[in-house]
Amino acid sequence: MTYLDKMMPGQCGKVLGFTDDSPVARRLLELGLVPGKQIAYLRNAPFHDPMEVQVGPSCLSLRRSEAALVAVEPED
Repeated sequence: MTYLDKMMPGQCGKVLGFTDDSPVARRLLELGLVPGKQIAYLRNAPFHDPMEVQVGPSCLSLRRSEAALVAVEPED
């Protein structure tokens, strides 16, 4: 297990859950980052923040602080 902010561009994985029950974590759930979903880390913006991820057909831009809330299981 690792966190989304620790992954590298091009890496894929599965969402495991969140580190807390903050309003930001609840909003990420509403945007589709639900446990069990596949996630792909697509690319970084300049200076590495924000990062772009794909969850299902949707692409999201997340701040590193938001990505640090998402626990993921990287694929090998």
